[in-house]
Amino acid sequence: MTTLSFEAAGAAREAVEAHVPALVRDEVATRLLAQDPTLWGPDAEAEASIRLGWLNPAPSSRPLLGQIRELREELAAEGVDRVVLAGMGGSSLAPEVITRTAGVSLTVLDSTDPDSVAAALAEDLASTVLVVSSKSGSTVETDSQRRAFEDAFTTAGIDAKSRIVVVTDPGSPLDAAAREAGYRAVFNADPNVGGRYSALTAFGLVPSGLAGADIEGLLDAAEDTAEILSDNAEDNIGLALGAALGGTNPLRNKIVIVDEESGLAGFPDWAEQLIAESTGKLQTGILPVVAEPGAPETLSGAPDVLVVRIVSPDSEALPEGDQVVVSGSLGAQMMLWEYATAVAGRLLGINPFDQPDVEAAKKAARGLLDAQPEPVAASFVDGSVEVRGEEALLGDSHTLTAALQALLGQLGGDGYLSVQAYLDRAKQTELEKIRPELAQATGRPVTFGWGPRFLHSTGQFHKGGPAQGVYLQITGTPAGDQAIPGRPFTFGELIAAQAAGDAQVLADHGRPVLRLNLLNRDAGVAQLAAAIQDLGGK
Repeated sequence: MTTLSFEAAGAAREAVEAHVPALVRDEVATRLLAQDPTLWGPDAEAEASIRLGWLNPAPSSRPLLGQIRELREELAAEGVDRVVLAGMGGSSLAPEVITRTAGVSLTVLDSTDPDSVAAALAEDLASTVLVVSSKSGSTVETDSQRRAFEDAFTTAGIDAKSRIVVVTDPGSPLDAAAREAGYRAVFNADPNVGGRYSALTAFGLVPSGLAGADIEGLLDAAEDTAEILSDNAEDNIGLALGAALGGTNPLRNKIVIVDEESGLAGFPDWAEQLIAESTGKLQTGILPVVAEPGAPETLSGAPDVLVVRIVSPDSEALPEGDQVVVSGSLGAQMMLWEYATAVAGRLLGINPFDQPDVEAAKKAARGLLDAQPEPVAASFVDGSVEVRGEEALLGDSHTLTAALQALLGQLGGDGYLSVQAYLDRAKQTELEKIRPELAQATGRPVTFGWGPRFLHSTGQFHKGGPAQGVYLQITGTPAGDQAIPGRPFTFGELIAAQAAGDAQVLADHGRPVLRLNLLNRDAGVAQLAAAIQDLGGK
């Protein structure tokens, strides 16, 4: 039996009491079950009409279970048991949390960093199958990763087409190309589901199932939860969580998500993408802040912060102050948070199914790749770190610490700092430790995102949400570059264009951006950590 629990206190409880009765009167639960596209107003109706398939995943997902199991058995019989996933955003975050929670191995390649790509290519190709996941079929990161693996397979004397599995929408450019190329398998997902809502479609199930996760159990729990959430009653947990997320007054638009031994490994990162990309637009929205238990944000009591604690089903934890406590199995929680995000979108008055500002960064990156302009000269160099920023931001700064102080000086009382690291997240893990230190030093929420994957997540909020953020972008010289077969640019040039393009778009939106390039990654990370200590974040 599927179990879910939800408790709210303080401002979250007040939001539930204020909004859930009206949501019940408006029959939102019943209308969601019926996939009513009018729930978010006339401006959203066209998009919503083709984005509500996630509410009933069974028709498209159930038939896949046997096919995935059969393919996994075939591959195992051939000695192929290492699964690499090339995907971005919802195509990678859902399989990552599913497999980590299940305790099975999946190599997630959601980066264009040359060091990350080189590491994925270097490990046992003989036992590797590549899953290429792209809803549109034209995602530049995923296409580049596919090209690199196809070339590596061929160079190693392996029949590349027998080692590539594709997940995409029916009729996408990738769908046609994959079938023509004769790849091992092509799985089509429900086209009426957006990428960030696709955890329980082929995008979440295929790589997770091939890696050995219990995807049938996941789907069972989600379907049971969908039935529970269809009840048009005031004890509907989905309506309550949606009200807590999007209905506080004034809006607490920094949602600090903390995993307290829930057993759902990486769940806050998945929820971050779902919420930020769905709600951050029209100068409003909700910014998820993934934080550690006891993080400064959880103790600040700031009037724009709401703490959400994800706990295990057997936990007896209760919310304190302005908090929400949620528990449940992974499949149940995925359905619950997708539902609640859609409800929050209704309360915020936005369309939770589009992402109008994501394309801006992609367009800027493409422009830089096409034009290949000379790199922008550093404002100054301090040790292992090149520093770049507008003169209006940096002033007479000539040290890394001073540049950081200048950026943080732009933080308002309702602001946040976004740290964006275009590096190898498997090697530069120490960098994540600066997040709580910066939160302590600033007294404000701090998000940490690995680039370019955050562009498909919080990137929408940073440009489409309220103008409250300041941005610290960190890039680094890789150990070596990697060619992209059939492309006139390398992975190094691609990730540099993505970073520069996003910084350009942020600046065009009037957002303060400090860019740091680590000439030596390890030394640069150590130098940056020391500079942050100098800020007083000890």
